Amino acid sequence: VIDGHPDPGSFTASIAETYAQGARAAGHEVHLLHLGELAFDPVLHSGFRSKQPLEPDLVAAQAAIQRADHVVLAFPLWWGGLPALLKGFFDRTLLPGFAFRYRAGHRGWDKLLTGKTARLLLLTDTPSWVYRWIYRSPATRQLRLQILGFCGIKLVGSTHFAPVIHADGARRAAWLSTAKRLGTE
Repeated sequence: VIDGHPDPGSFTASIAETYAQGARAAGHEVHLLHLGELAFDPVLHSGFRSKQPLEPDLVAAQAAIQRADHVVLAFPLWWGGLPALLKGFFDRTLLPGFAFRYRAGHRGWDKLLTGKTARLLLLTDTPSWVYRWIYRSPATRQLRLQILGFCGIKLVGSTHFAPVIHADGARRAAWLSTAKRLGTE
């Protein structure tokens, strides 16, 4: 379970932690990553032109992703997309040789994380219907097609918690209950 909010004290972190509790209660082995607590440079300085050494937290994150059958991403939608820290995490961890491999002399690539599944837990101030029907789910499409899908991870579910900005305690408690239930599945 990857908490993509930079603040480990956020409501997004609570959603991720509650999902993890549900999964553990159902007998699943869970590794929870709060990206805001990891020590790494989120900038891929030279692209793929040269190797940028991975910090120990990213080496551990890659090992957790490699072991996982299912990856859960909990994150807020900011400006219709991923928080910069989460995008930087993908830039630094989903690297050639780990997540994919280009084929020499060919336009195709090998998806090295095939067989894994993923679920998204999206938190946003935008009503879900606006995100889906007017904005056309940009972050979900990017993850499904260009990030997770590019590496072979199949997106099997996406749950929106919205609008967060006006949610009272009862609404937030209901969302935490939903996250826990999803973890048990």
